[in-house]
Amino acid sequence: MSFRYYRDIRPMFEDRRDWALPTVLRHHAGRRPDAVWLDAPEEGATWTYAQALADAEAIGAAMLSDGARPGDRVVIVAANSSRFVRTWLGTAVAGLAEVPINTAYERDFLAHQVRTVEARLAVIDDVYAERFAAVAEAARDVRKFWVIDTGRQAEAIEVLRAAGWEAAPWDDLLDAGASARVELPDVRPMDLASVFFTSGTTGPSKGVAMPHAQMYFFAQECVALTRLTSDDAWMAVTPLFHGNAQFMAAYPTLVAGARFVLRSRFSASRWIDQIRESRVTVTNFIGVMMDFIWKQEPRPDDADNALRCVFAAPTASSILRPMRDRFGIEAFVEVFGLTETSAPILSPYGEERPAGAAGLAADEWFDVALVDPETDEEVPVGEIGELVVRPKVPFISGNGYFNMPDRTVEAWRNLWFHTGDALRRDEDGWFYFVDRFKDALRRRGENISSYEVESAILGHPAVAECAVIAVPAATEAGEDEVMAYLIAREDVSPESVWEWCESRIPGFAVPRYLRFVESLPKTPSQRVQKAKLRAAGITPETHDRATAR
Repeated sequence: MSFRYYRDIRPMFEDRRDWALPTVLRHHAGRRPDAVWLDAPEEGATWTYAQALADAEAIGAAMLSDGARPGDRVVIVAANSSRFVRTWLGTAVAGLAEVPINTAYERDFLAHQVRTVEARLAVIDDVYAERFAAVAEAARDVRKFWVIDTGRQAEAIEVLRAAGWEAAPWDDLLDAGASARVELPDVRPMDLASVFFTSGTTGPSKGVAMPHAQMYFFAQECVALTRLTSDDAWMAVTPLFHGNAQFMAAYPTLVAGARFVLRSRFSASRWIDQIRESRVTVTNFIGVMMDFIWKQEPRPDDADNALRCVFAAPTASSILRPMRDRFGIEAFVEVFGLTETSAPILSPYGEERPAGAAGLAADEWFDVALVDPETDEEVPVGEIGELVVRPKVPFISGNGYFNMPDRTVEAWRNLWFHTGDALRRDEDGWFYFVDRFKDALRRRGENISSYEVESAILGHPAVAECAVIAVPAATEAGEDEVMAYLIAREDVSPESVWEWCESRIPGFAVPRYLRFVESLPKTPSQRVQKAKLRAAGITPETHDRATAR
C-alpha cells in the first residue's frame, strides 16, 4: 500500500545547532534590525527585531544578576501583552525556562503547577498577587516576583511582600538589565526552554519539558504549513500561556522574519476589522472560533483584506468553502499534534482534503503508527487505533514530564509516545481524529484534566463520589462539554455544586451538566468505567447549567 506523506518541512535554519531561540532572534536582529517584529496595536507600540533583542538581553541579564542560574524556571501568569512576550524572550536568552500558567488557575490548580516546577522567579500581572499569597506554601521556592502594572501594581507588590517574597515593578527588569554586568550563556538546542502544562487523566496536569530544539521545530512546522515569509504578518488572539499563540504563532514569525501582531483576546465581532487594520496575512483558530466568526452578520467588504491563510485546529469542514469564499482566504491548513510530540500530522497548503481529515504523516521527521491501546500492536489500515509517535531527529519532541518520572515512563512506554487519542488512517494516508481513548477533555481550546475537576468537586461536603467525562458540544469544532456524575451523601441541589465549582475550578472547566446517580459502573479493580458513562450521555435526569441560568 502506498501512502502519501507530508514532506514540505525544510528548516530555514539548516544547521540543527542553531535551533535555539536566542540564535534565531540574534540572526534576524543582525540581518534586519529595523524590521518590525512585535506589533501590539492595543498598546499603540511596536518593537523591531533589534529592540526585541535588546529588551530580551536586558531582562535576561537582570534575572541572572538577581541570582537566577541557567535552567531555573520562571513562572509567568499574565494576560497577553508585550511584557509577557519580552519576558519569554528574556528567559530564553538567559538560559532560563519559562513556565506559562493559565490565568484562570488558582488554589489547587495554581499550587500544583508552581510546586511541580520548583519555580525560582515569577512574572505576574498585578491582579494575580492575591492568588499567590493564597498558595504561599506551594510557592516557597520563588525568590522574587516582578509585577506587570494593569492598575493595581503598588497594591500587588505590598501583598507579595507581606507574604514574605521580594517583589518589584516589571519595568525594573529593563532598568536593572541595562546596567547589569553578567555574561549571558550560550544556549543550546537541547537545553530546557519551556514547561507547558497539559491536562491529566488519572492524575494532576503534567508539565511537558520542551527543549529549545522542539520549540524551534514546532514553529518551523507552522512556517512550512502556512508558507510563511518575511512579507507576512501573523495575528494571534489566543492566550500566550498556550502553545497555540506562542510556539505556533509568535515563534513562527521569528523563524521566518515576519511581523507578529498580538491582540489581548478573541473578538468575533472585531476579528475582520483587526485583520484589516493590521494588514494580517495569516492567523489561527482553535475550537469554536471559526464557527463564531462565520455566524457574524456578513458585510459586503468581508473579502477586502490581505488574509491568505488560516490555521484552524480543528477545521469546521461544513463551512470551510463558504468561509474561504466570504473572506477571500486562499488556504485553510490543519495539523494533529500535541505539546509532547510537536505536529507529526499536517495538511498540505491549498490542497482539498477529505472531509474531517487532519493531514498526512511527516514521515521524514517522525515515526507514526496506530496501535491497539492494550497490546501496542499496529491495527490494520482503516481501523481505529491509538496514535503513537516517536521522533527521528533529536530533541524535536518533549523530554518528558517535568518532575513526574512515573508519568513519563508510562506515556513513553515501548519507546513510543502514547497520545491516548483514537484516529484512523485511510488507504491514501490521510489521518482522521475519531475520539479520545484517555479521559482528558478539551473545551473551547482549553485542555481540562478530569482528575483535577473531580478532585475539586469531591471537596464538596455533600458529594461522596464523582466522575467527570466529556460529552459532545452542539457546535461543530466546539469539541467537548463537561459533564459530572455525582453520588451524594445527602440532599444537594445542582446549584449548590455549581456555586462550589465557581470558586475552585477555572470557568472553562466548570461542568455544564450534572447527573446524580446511586452508583457508578466500575471494573473489578474499582476503576470507574467512563466509557459506559459517555455512552449514556445526556439523559432527561441531567441538569443543564445553561438552562438553569
